[in-house]
Amino acid sequence: MTNHDKLQKWLLARRDELNTRLGKIKQDASRKNSADWSEQAQERENDEVIDALGNEAVLELRKINRALDRMSEGDYGFCLSCGKEIPEQRLEVMPYADLCVKCAQARE
Repeated sequence: MTNHDKLQKWLLARRDELNTRLGKIKQDASRKNSADWSEQAQERENDEVIDALGNEAVLELRKINRALDRMSEGDYGFCLSCGKEIPEQRLEVMPYADLCVKCAQARE
């Protein structure tokens, strides 16, 4: 199994995990609010945290889907900015990386 195969397997597993998490977040968001005002205030604070977690999951899911698309197109592992190959070590740490370190630092 090549390293890209291992990374693809990880990306697919992570995508499934994030989709499950988003499903639970949507389910939690659709629950009815408590009748107690103090509990409603706490629920609203929790909703803000859950919403932020959901947004982060959606962003990561987009990155994963783009990486999987690049794998199927044969573009995976190459920097979208300069076109150079992204080192395997970077891809192992961040399998959905689409920029080499140099280009990523230049965008900061």
